[in-house]
Amino acid sequence: MDLPPYLATMPMHAITEIHGERGLLARFRLEIRAFDPAARDRLTEALDLAADLHRDDRRAREPYLNHLLRVSIRMMHHYQVRDVDVIVAGLLHDTVEDHPDELAGPGASDPTAAALTALAARFGPRVARLVGAVTNPQYDPDRDRHVQYREHVAASLEREPWARVIKVSDFTDNGLGLVYTIGPKVARSAAKYRPLVPVFRDLISRPDTPLPAPVKRHIFAQLDLAEERFNAILDAPN
Repeated sequence: MDLPPYLATMPMHAITEIHGERGLLARFRLEIRAFDPAARDRLTEALDLAADLHRDDRRAREPYLNHLLRVSIRMMHHYQVRDVDVIVAGLLHDTVEDHPDELAGPGASDPTAAALTALAARFGPRVARLVGAVTNPQYDPDRDRHVQYREHVAASLEREPWARVIKVSDFTDNGLGLVYTIGPKVARSAAKYRPLVPVFRDLISRPDTPLPAPVKRHIFAQLDLAEERFNAILDAPN
């Protein structure tokens, strides 16, 4: 099926449902036309690395790459981000957490640190720092994982304003995307994500979060919608 000429205006989950990875890749290429050739080359290199590292990964019914594409497209289209480091980090935001050994190479005593060093060598220290800020640490098995996750998000994003932008795009994709998921993971994810909504509202509202006011209002509306969906999932009668 040919891709429609109005692909650039379609909601991303509609592209996902109708056209899949092929449609999202085409939309990504449309978005990066706004950048100069050197930036497009760098974004394409990051996309190629993400596609290679996550080649066998899936989430629910789709290739994992679809999630990474939506995160980066949302930042470019809805958040008006033109900072190439931030978009590169968005494409690669799960690589260190999910594939540290492939990035670091065999034998690293600390695969996470070695993977971040490898990213810094290839894409620069700022990209590695942003990816590091949105990479989950090892959790204490004796404490509640969801509580530790919320603590990590609040602490790591406190000191990295641009990482907030990446994480809220990731959160929006995960949270609003719950309606496209089935099974017991839906309630577990809603319970994990619902307490984070006020955390993100606070972080995005801060003056040092580098987004214009209309974009912040858009994000707040998306957070409100996500919270409505979490409430519908968790508060529904059994």
